[in-house]
Amino acid sequence: MTAVVPSATRLDLADLTFEINEYFHAQGWTDGLPVMPPTEEKVAEMAAGSSLPPGTVLGVMAPANGTVTIEKLAVNAVMASCLTECSPIVVTGMQAVLRTEFNIGDLATTTGGGAPGFIVSVRVADDLGVSGGTGCFGPRYRAYSTIVRALRLAIRNLGGAHPGDMDKSTQTWPGKLAFCFAENEARRPFEPLRVVE
Repeated sequence: MTAVVPSATRLDLADLTFEINEYFHAQGWTDGLPVMPPTEEKVAEMAAGSSLPPGTVLGVMAPANGTVTIEKLAVNAVMASCLTECSPIVVTGMQAVLRTEFNIGDLATTTGGGAPGFIVSVRVADDLGVSGGTGCFGPRYRAYSTIVRALRLAIRNLGGAHPGDMDKSTQTWPGKLAFCFAENEARRPFEPLRVVE
């Protein structure tokens, strides 16, 4: 029997981006940077990009054991300014983070400032604009920044890893905001990561 999970909470706020950002920041739902308001229309569009029903449960995320659904992940992806076509990558990244062996609870709460990094296959990276070459960690590449930001916001908002509370990083680094790049198959001396043995 499949558990029924309630949909994400709805808020009725004035359509004023500055005020919405101030409210979200006061609630602890942002990473300090401005977010896009997650309207029902945009969240539904983002969730539809994953090809899974919005109520699909991807798992439970430590440290606060929050339930991760497609809809709740889509809220965080919209807040991060992800494009809809990035939705499948965001979902795949979350599925990886939720694997037991990944141990997101320990990674998210360590004092060492750990952060997940993601390598995107060149088969989709080119279409999305995720770089694996010159300047891949710098500005200009929207997809790489927003994909990981969506996951980081979800780790914060659904997993409860708030800095100074559950996230005990004594020092941090830019990888806590975004750490994603494309696999550069053309320059690799070995098989691509997508090849499963």
